Amino acid sequence: PPPGDSYGVLPRPCRALVLLNPQSGTGRALEDFQAVVQPMLAEADIATTVFITERPHHAHEKVRDEDLSQWDTLVVMAGDGLLYEVVNGLMERPDWEETMKKPLCILPGGSGNALAASINHYAGNDHVTKKKLLTNCTFILCKGLHTQMDLVSLSTASGKRLFSFLGFGWGFISDVDIDSEKYRWLGNARFTLGTLQCLAKLRVYQGRLSYLPAVPEQGSPPAPRDPHAPVTNGQAGRILPPAGTEAPGALPTDSLLVPLCQPVPAHWTVVPEEEFVSVYAIYQSHLGTNLLMAPAAQLHDGCIHLFYLKAGISRVALLKIFLAMARGTHLELNCPHLRYVPVRAFRLEPRAATGIMTVDGEVLACEPVQG
Repeated sequence: PPPGDSYGVLPRPCRALVLLNPQSGTGRALEDFQAVVQPMLAEADIATTVFITERPHHAHEKVRDEDLSQWDTLVVMAGDGLLYEVVNGLMERPDWEETMKKPLCILPGGSGNALAASINHYAGNDHVTKKKLLTNCTFILCKGLHTQMDLVSLSTASGKRLFSFLGFGWGFISDVDIDSEKYRWLGNARFTLGTLQCLAKLRVYQGRLSYLPAVPEQGSPPAPRDPHAPVTNGQAGRILPPAGTEAPGALPTDSLLVPLCQPVPAHWTVVPEEEFVSVYAIYQSHLGTNLLMAPAAQLHDGCIHLFYLKAGISRVALLKIFLAMARGTHLELNCPHLRYVPVRAFRLEPRAATGIMTVDGEVLACEPVQG
């Protein structure tokens, strides 16, 4: 493990609550769980309670309202969307701070399994998909090692507060994700087909993008020392508010953000271009099992990896980027329209409510947002 990572270990025997969406992906999650996962967990002395979701928000309500003390870990066997529900359900609990210490595990059961692919990558495993990826992720659960993971806090103009573990997107990439829903039965290939369809009707989105660079950019004045800078208490990336400022159970303060109605702070960078093909802020390595988007990303690097595609890119160049992303070599193409910058915070203000926004692959209304 990299230095500075602290690992915990699940107890033996271990009790796991498995939240499973039988509809996710190609609809094989339950069979795969019984055939692949259950025998491995039994061998590892992990007892499971399986909760099968019957509708959207079912898992959200369960983890928000239930006494979870009888389980040592929560396991999500589905796509990224169900983990998004679980994370946001947990963050709505009055005891979220305690409950969020309970280890979460993702087992790939959807068509988009970005977090599972990322964790497989961080674990140093070869790139695999489908049943092999499921076996690898189940093996990680059997070993019981767990560590911290960053979450990104997103706020929208309409007052929503969301917690995201994977990424926020607008434009091309989000369009592909949502337009391809109708091809779920294709599994991961749905994204390839969706990409080709969105390439055919390439659109441009207008808006303003601003960010706080993770490292000061050349020629910019040094950032003022932030009096509200996060204090970490030796636990990786746990951000603590100044003592005595928060009511118990209050959500963490967004110490780097000013309200959306105010301009961004002076030490932020405002992107000069205002026409984009896509904006994507990702915090994990993989955007999908075959898309290594942010090769530099780690589980808790305190960093948002911001990518944006400026208008004017040709369809051929865009297709080349998409194909190179399978190996994570898209930045080596040195495409002048593609920009990558590691940031600690960002803001996106669409000029009009056009286009879909997504958070962890789920649809958001198009409006100003910051994270």
